[in-house]
Amino acid sequence: MPHTVDFKTVSTVGLETSPVASALAGLRANEARYFKNKYDHVFTVEPAEDAESTIKWVSRILEDERGIVIASRPLEATAFEVAGIRFAYVFYEDGLSINVMYSVDESGKRAVGFKLSEEMEIPAELSSFKFARQKSKLAGTIRGSYFVIKSQY
Repeated sequence: MPHTVDFKTVSTVGLETSPVASALAGLRANEARYFKNKYDHVFTVEPAEDAESTIKWVSRILEDERGIVIASRPLEATAFEVAGIRFAYVFYEDGLSINVMYSVDESGKRAVGFKLSEEMEIPAELSSFKFARQKSKLAGTIRGSYFVIKSQY
């Protein structure tokens, strides 16, 4: 069942099996705050088993574009469209968050973003990426990277 991510009271609900559950919950809350402030969108997530199509779409883009297969188990995911952009997020057990930003307009921006929760190591499958650091009141230090999507999905 989907649940709304509260960015005022950070909760680890749905992420309890992660060894960095608190940091991952902060990262998830950080995304919820961003979408509420920028788009007035309420960020909801659902358990991975209820979001298989979203997870498959994100996995397909990763594999087709860069040959990346994420080793960690997905815990939660969400997909929605705001301001002509289709977004998908997958939160993984190891603390990784992957998002796809896919503009509906063919001339718009399309990219995959990776965010690493504080305390987690860079997964081997993402070792070729350079990660920039960003401070967050909700998530501590977030490390992020991205690549541009070239094909149609």
